[in-house]
Amino acid sequence: MHTLRVTSPAFKSNSLIPEKYTCDGDDVNPALLIEDLPEKVKSLALIVDDPDAPRGTWVHWVVWNIPPVKEIRENSVPGIEGINDFQKHSYGGPCPPSGTHRYFFKVYALDKSLELSQNARKKDVEKAMDGHILAKGEIIGLYSRR
Repeated sequence: MHTLRVTSPAFKSNSLIPEKYTCDGDDVNPALLIEDLPEKVKSLALIVDDPDAPRGTWVHWVVWNIPPVKEIRENSVPGIEGINDFQKHSYGGPCPPSGTHRYFFKVYALDKSLELSQNARKKDVEKAMDGHILAKGEIIGLYSRR
């Protein structure tokens, strides 16, 4: 599988996410830069989750049918937003109850648009993407509350 290069002007991979993008700040999504998109890409999907949450992986953002762009802008709604684990159709920034958690910003390049209800969750998006992923990339950010 092809690999996407995903970076952010807000933070480097495996380094701290600035407070602005968390529940302690403005709670807006950081910008993401996407390089090496395959030629046949029709849409992008984005899943942001925290595998270090106390009750298992916590989903912070799920978005699909993002046009094949090279940048997801800060504080934006780039595509159709599904339901995250905060029960909202939006980005929910890092807000760990204790310790330092890892936040995975995973971008998928797909060979089609996804036909999903707006109430879809991460598992629904993953199922719909199965067999249609041309490339994948991620950036990992860290956050702990004061």
